[in-house]
Amino acid sequence: MAVTPVVLALSASGEPVAHRIAAALGAKVHGRAGRVGRADAVFANALDHARDLFLAGTPIIGVCASGILIRGIAPHLSDKRGEPPVLSVSDDGSVVVPLLGGHRGANRLARQVAEALGAVAAVTTAGDVALGVALDEPPPGWRLADPEAARGAMAALLSGRRARIDCEGGEVPDFLDGLPKAAPGEDAAVPILVTEGPAPGGELAYHRQRYALGVGCARNCPPEELAKLVGATLEAFEIAPGAIAGLFTLDLKADEPAVLALARSLDLPLRLFEAAELEDETPRLLNPSEVVFAEVGCHGVAEAAALAGAGPEAGLFVEKSKSANATMALARAPAPIAALPGRRRGRLSVVGIGPGQAAWRTPEVSRLVAEAEELVGYGLYIDLLGALAAGKPRRDFPLGGEEDRCRYALERAGEGANVALVCSGDAGIYAMGALVFELLDRPADRGGVSAAARRAEVVCAPGVSALQAAAARAGAPLGHDFCAISLSDLLTPREDILKRIRAAAEGDFVIAFYNPVSRRRRTLLAEARDILLAHRPADTPVLLGTDLGRPDESLRYRRLDALEVDEVDMLTVVLVGSSASRLAQLGEGPRMYTPRGYAKRIDGGRA
Repeated sequence: MAVTPVVLALSASGEPVAHRIAAALGAKVHGRAGRVGRADAVFANALDHARDLFLAGTPIIGVCASGILIRGIAPHLSDKRGEPPVLSVSDDGSVVVPLLGGHRGANRLARQVAEALGAVAAVTTAGDVALGVALDEPPPGWRLADPEAARGAMAALLSGRRARIDCEGGEVPDFLDGLPKAAPGEDAAVPILVTEGPAPGGELAYHRQRYALGVGCARNCPPEELAKLVGATLEAFEIAPGAIAGLFTLDLKADEPAVLALARSLDLPLRLFEAAELEDETPRLLNPSEVVFAEVGCHGVAEAAALAGAGPEAGLFVEKSKSANATMALARAPAPIAALPGRRRGRLSVVGIGPGQAAWRTPEVSRLVAEAEELVGYGLYIDLLGALAAGKPRRDFPLGGEEDRCRYALERAGEGANVALVCSGDAGIYAMGALVFELLDRPADRGGVSAAARRAEVVCAPGVSALQAAAARAGAPLGHDFCAISLSDLLTPREDILKRIRAAAEGDFVIAFYNPVSRRRRTLLAEARDILLAHRPADTPVLLGTDLGRPDESLRYRRLDALEVDEVDMLTVVLVGSSASRLAQLGEGPRMYTPRGYAKRIDGGRA
């Protein structure tokens, strides 16, 4: 379990217990607004907040009735191997119940909480209860070769069969030592293998992760070349990929396609070292190189990275081997490597949070925000995240500081941080996504970002855009061809905007107008209305959607010829129908839609 849990306090009676748990785990307390006096963050609706945390992959410890958590997350259950731990704790702190996530550390977390409270952990997982171990949840430093094999082995052990544990080169690990052991020659024994080499398919086997894989390569080395070099070496020395704790290299290789592809194919975490850190390993290198030192500032990459990754007590198990463009080495530690040294590759997540309400925020965005170490953006947008942003370092930028905020976020990611750049709507629609890639594409001597920032990972997650939110509230006005036009002339010449309006008018598109007016810009929307009136009927329906998805949401319908600039502001999306769009009067009120067919409708006075 890599993410720190959040402790939910729903009542004053459970608040002291929540704070005791948080103090023991180094966690934050999220409290129900109006019911909890002291909390790191507050939320209005317990079901919504539990759902958001669960979808973000955040472990939840709720000091509340189990049913509250169950009702919040039940509609979102899918894969038990991917769900975060969810625990309920009684208000008096006497009972801890792991509800979900037994395969992700929930039982272990429940026992930890129970120990802190002097409580009972009501663990119901069969393996934990009967055998004191979850075979599919080995501790850090160990890896299960085939997760599917654990199910059959556990069923066999629970049926009364006993284990025959074959440990290659070592004693039985502590997490398996409590299993009932078979007598010598017992035919019905359940075989369990502990090995650093390849394991037979379908057999329950665990790998000690004592190896650190160090690699280096020339720029744009073919990924298949590095993969072939590593694969052949592991096969020659009979080392299973599962026995490798991590992939280690120089930070200059953070964006190298061959390195990234290797990490993905072997399912290994990637860790990076600066040249000075690798240079510290020079006395332990078997193949130091002055050529490499002249090139990158250290006397070796593959060997040094392997040794740095395996720790000071490790030694080289496979010295540097190389191909035309790649090098690799393996170091072996005296014990399983439970914590990886080095830093992660920095990541910038460019996220759109939708119009603002949590129900319209995608689970992927919630997860990326939860994982981020720092939030960057316009302050209002970060505030809209509510409790999901609580306790996280944040860097607020004002309106107009768009390039500054994107540059800051990229440079922080270049330093190795996990940063979320928070936008409203969809980050790729009139938001920061395009500016991020513009800065990455711009040469450094012309205002671009540093080389380190260019090596960071950039992830873009979709959000509900303003035009989608407005259309959903209206009905289905985007049922046929549509376009979006920004009426802001701060970066786009006015004549270009008018050209696009004329083209959209002639093409009979449904149009979503973004940035329709500001205090300074008051005329373009009126000009757009007049241009459109020359191409479509005066009674063409128009939707004015303001503060969509927020408490002050407002929906107003107008005829095109009655559209007035003064009733529109910067928080309004203006959706103008095509000549085919209709406003239907239904029981729940007017609903705007555009028929799917190309032919113009002949009813209602339209030809």
